[in-house]
Amino acid sequence: MKQFKQLALNVINIEQQAIEEIKQYINDDFELACQLMFNCTGRVIVIGMGKSGHIGGKIAATLASTGTPAFFVHPGEASHGDLGMITQDDVVLAISNSGETEEVLSIMPVIKRIGSKLIAMTGNNNSNLASISDTHICIKVSKEACPLGLTPTSSTTATLVMGDALAVALLNARGFTADDFALSHPGGSLGKRLLLRLSDVMHTDERVPVVQSTAKIKDALVEMSLKGLGMTAIVNNNKLVGLFTDGDLRRILDQKIDIHQDDITSVMTEKPTVASAEMLAAEALKIMEDKKINGLIIVDENNTPIGAMNMHVLLKSGII
Repeated sequence: MKQFKQLALNVINIEQQAIEEIKQYINDDFELACQLMFNCTGRVIVIGMGKSGHIGGKIAATLASTGTPAFFVHPGEASHGDLGMITQDDVVLAISNSGETEEVLSIMPVIKRIGSKLIAMTGNNNSNLASISDTHICIKVSKEACPLGLTPTSSTTATLVMGDALAVALLNARGFTADDFALSHPGGSLGKRLLLRLSDVMHTDERVPVVQSTAKIKDALVEMSLKGLGMTAIVNNNKLVGLFTDGDLRRILDQKIDIHQDDITSVMTEKPTVASAEMLAAEALKIMEDKKINGLIIVDENNTPIGAMNMHVLLKSGII
């Protein structure tokens, strides 16, 4: 129904406006919040109830994965023992759109007694939560996307965006790198793309296709068939002098070539693209994509082949 499409577009337009509105709150209070979290020697404890709690959980996860140790504590559980997880070295980020959420306010005296620094994130500068905090980040929006003005929509979007702003500001301040990110995301293709090096996936030792520069074309074809990588390195005194691939074979088929008599050096590719064992597999993938090649020979500092890999190897490793 067209009505559904229009209603959906209205929601997006209202929430876009909400994001524009909260830009004004990137101010000195936001700066102080970042400083408190940056200087924190413990963890950032995110607290929120209901929809704010759901958003708070995501903010805590984003902080934790970008270099700021953090976790979420449910305010209801906090008053029944989980407050023991909070220490004076921690910074508490308390989220409440109204700033008057009873479950959150009820544990604030204990937070203050523990000695933790308190950052409030609310839509009301004059709220009780804002007034007792060390700094307050405003997330006030002019209207909810819900036509009844009741369901948290624009306000939760604004909170999520502000949380991302905190996390990314801290990420940059800490000098957090892609390698750091990968250490907290070792599973799945993301971690593999960021962490795997060619030394982890390449074929080595007897599995590396190699023939001498004195070999005939037929010898190279036999080696390619045995090693199954669609190519072979050509060496002279253990130094790489060329490469012969399936693509090279196709290109010479219409030439007057005698595979039994002609030397492999007459048809090989000289000075082929090579890689080092320490190169990231993702980097090697980009090289192959840019050069439109299917494999790479890995050489050491003496230009001696020590490994080989192709797209199929990367596919099996989960990089692709």
